[in-house]
Amino acid sequence: MVKVDWTRFWALITSDSATTALLLSLRTAAASTALCVLVGVPLALVLARSDGRFVRLTRPLILLPLVLPPVVGGIALLYAFGRLGLLGRYLDAAGVQIAFTTAAVVLAQTFVSLPFLVVSLEGAARTAGTDFEVVAATLGARPSTVWWRVTLPLLGPGLLSGAVLAFARALGEFGATLTFAGSRQGVTRTLPLEIYLQRESDPDAAVALSVLLVVVAAVVVIGLGSRRLRAGGWG
Repeated sequence: MVKVDWTRFWALITSDSATTALLLSLRTAAASTALCVLVGVPLALVLARSDGRFVRLTRPLILLPLVLPPVVGGIALLYAFGRLGLLGRYLDAAGVQIAFTTAAVVLAQTFVSLPFLVVSLEGAARTAGTDFEVVAATLGARPSTVWWRVTLPLLGPGLLSGAVLAFARALGEFGATLTFAGSRQGVTRTLPLEIYLQRESDPDAAVALSVLLVVVAAVVVIGLGSRRLRAGGWG
C-alpha cells in the first residue's frame, strides 16, 4: 500500500533535485502554453470558420496527439528535430541543436498539449459565430479593433479554458519528453521524470513528489477556474 511519509514530506519536496525539477516543469509548461496559444488560436479559428477540403484533412492531424502514445510522439519529434532528423540535420548545420535540450522539452509539451487548446477554442469560436464581428466591421471598426474589442472577449472563456488544460497537460507530460529530451538534471528532467527516477531509488520521495505535482496542477486549474467564475467569464 502506498503511503505518504509525512514526517519527511517537506524535506523530500524541497530537496535540490525536486526544486530544480519543479521549477523547470513550471517554466517549460508556461513556455509551451504560450506557444500553444500563438499557434493554436489561428488554427482553431480556421478550423471553426472554414469547411474547405484542406481544413477537413488538417483537423485529424492536429488532434492526432490526443490518441497517439506520447512515446510515439517523442520518437516522431526525434526523427524530425534530432541531429540526423528531417529538419534537425539542417538546424545542426546552422549550429542549432534542439533534441535533448530544454527547447526539446517545450516542443514535446507543446506537441501533446496543443490539441487541448485547439478543441476548446474551436468550440468557443463555433458558438460565438461571426455576427458581432460583421456588425463591428460594417460600422467601420478596423480589423485590429474588431479583434481586441469583439473577437477576443467572445473567445476569452474558451481560450482561458484551453490554456489551463494545455498547461496542466504540459505539466504532467512524461513519455514524449523522456524520448525526445532525455533526463538531464537542470536541463530536461522535469518533475514527472524526477518522480520516475525516484520511484526506483526512494519510493517515499516519489510519492511525496507525486502529491506535490497533483497539488500544483490543482492550484492552477482550480485557481484559474475560480477566477473565471468570479469574473463571469472573461475580463
